[in-house]
Amino acid sequence: MYGAQRCGSGQRIDLVVAEPQTVHRPGKNMTTPSLPPLPMPALSSSGFRLTKEHFVVAVPVAVVAAVGGFLVSHYLSRRGCKKGQVNASISKDSPKVVHSFDMEDIGTKAVYCRCWKSKKFPYCDGAHAKHNEETGDNVGPLIIKKKDA
Repeated sequence: MYGAQRCGSGQRIDLVVAEPQTVHRPGKNMTTPSLPPLPMPALSSSGFRLTKEHFVVAVPVAVVAAVGGFLVSHYLSRRGCKKGQVNASISKDSPKVVHSFDMEDIGTKAVYCRCWKSKKFPYCDGAHAKHNEETGDNVGPLIIKKKDA
């Protein structure tokens, strides 16, 4: 069977409906209708096209946007603090912060700061708790104890 139908855009679509076919199987003969093919709408030739002129304009614009985005993100990521510095305020005029203690002078126990936030540095004052809460870090103090004899 054949038929024609007009779409809303005025295009004509031809429909083909197949006749029922007999399927032969051992011991059974059945008549089943076959499915009609789906109609394919015709594509107009006035679709979107990219020309060489479009690329000549689009490529430099894309490059400038990518470079600008990189520079802005790089600038914003560096504004927070100097990269990799953990010591923000202790003995900044010294090339290296070093403390030395004799074991005999420690007594039975000493608690040393490892977060660099203590007001009593190099001794721990518990400032790591606030640091851990703010940053999600898990730093704690260094505890040195003498063994019981």
